[in-house]
Amino acid sequence: REGLIPAAHTPGSSAGAGSGEFHVYRHLRRREYQRQDFMDAMAEKQRLDEEFQKKLERNKMIAEEQTAKRRRKRQKLKEKKLQAKKNKLEQKKQEKGQ
Repeated sequence: REGLIPAAHTPGSSAGAGSGEFHVYRHLRRREYQRQDFMDAMAEKQRLDEEFQKKLERNKMIAEEQTAKRRRKRQKLKEKKLQAKKNKLEQKKQEKGQ
């Protein structure tokens, strides 16, 4: 509960309060507790959202790394096939030329 600012000038449950003042105090206390609970819930939601965003970012990075690795592998295989095709054509030219 860092940064919470309590409501100022709220009447207490005793200390010379009349019978009608207690109901006012109780109502104000209930509203203050609701406000604090709401702020706690919002802080928790924000924390969970930040964790979720970090997890998404981490998963995205992992996926990009895997994609890049597979891309390199495909490119290497493509170059290998192209080189094999060139070698085969050169071999045919040499056989034809002899």
